[in-house]
Amino acid sequence: MKITLTGSLGNISLPLAQQLIAGGHTVTIVSHNPERIKAIEALEAIPAIGSVDDPAFLRNAFKGADAVYTMIPPAFQAADIRQYIRNMGDNYARAIAENGVGHVVNLSSVGAHLKNGAGPAGANHYVEARLNELTDTHILHLRPGMFYTNFFGSIPMIKQQGIIGNNFDASVNMVLTHPRDIAMVAAEALDTLSFTGKHIRYIGHEITGAEVAAVLGNAIGRPELAWIGFPDNDLLYGLMQNGLTEQMAKVYVLEIGMALREDKLLDSYREHRHNAAGSIDSFHHFAGDFAAAYHQ
Repeated sequence: MKITLTGSLGNISLPLAQQLIAGGHTVTIVSHNPERIKAIEALEAIPAIGSVDDPAFLRNAFKGADAVYTMIPPAFQAADIRQYIRNMGDNYARAIAENGVGHVVNLSSVGAHLKNGAGPAGANHYVEARLNELTDTHILHLRPGMFYTNFFGSIPMIKQQGIIGNNFDASVNMVLTHPRDIAMVAAEALDTLSFTGKHIRYIGHEITGAEVAAVLGNAIGRPELAWIGFPDNDLLYGLMQNGLTEQMAKVYVLEIGMALREDKLLDSYREHRHNAAGSIDSFHHFAGDFAAAYHQ
């Protein structure tokens, strides 16, 4: 089959492309960066170089595809991140409809069941609803939690201060997801195209900050590592000092943390977690990768 993937050669799209190509599919990879052409061709995929916020480019990139994988790339300089996400959803919906694409796997997020959900969740709710309007297209929405790989960004703090944390305390539950698990679920769906109608699939497992600190601390030889709940303003300042814009920090980190500590984000996940992909066992495996990066 002919399958078009957005997301360039990112943590999800790269292993997804590799699995689909190994399965004999013809894969087109969308990237805004022309420097990715050689790497894409080395995978034996077809590069489509352009921006997903260009409707004409997107229409051409999806042309002839039996299925597409849609994800919305981060826009660090967007004036309004939520509106940017909604606009991308509109672009995808139009390109899918104009090309009569039959199957779509869409990367969404935990919390997307809430119209006004915290962080990007409410905008992802809009994107899901917009794609669900495509009556002749079968759609699978993937709703992961926060990525394991985000913890790599905590390594300097652990080394310098001996702590890890967020703007919620150690007893609060979050949902964590490995990007490879997302790629695996997407690859299984796109390989067979056996899904019909409109569906959601959660990917990830619940874990507390205290458990995260224990697993990672033991892996790096620092069993005393503690999870700290930072004041919102302190965390915001730290994120901005590390290069995030104020809006990115608030939308993707602070608001999510506030919703988690108020237990306002995970009710739909808990309703469907019996069918969720991913296991806490894989977080223990990730801890080995984390330790290798920590000790470099």
